[in-house]
Amino acid sequence: MVHAYILIQTEVGKAAAVASEIAGLPGVTIAEDVTGPYDVIVVAEAENVDQLGQLVVARVQGVEGITRTLTCPVVHLAHS
Repeated sequence: MVHAYILIQTEVGKAAAVASEIAGLPGVTIAEDVTGPYDVIVVAEAENVDQLGQLVVARVQGVEGITRTLTCPVVHLAHS
């Protein structure tokens, strides 16, 4: 299972609507509107990196009001 944070910038005034729509997408576990350089932060999961890419490109980026996304896959680094 691959997990990722998706950081989203939206058009002015669209953050709440974007977060609400994305929250209903399969593979999305959390979608929150936030303040700061990004407007929405999403936690997503997929079976593999290819499916994660399909979720982001085919579904998330298709939501009206999004201007830019940044996908940050979670890595599990071994502690020394």
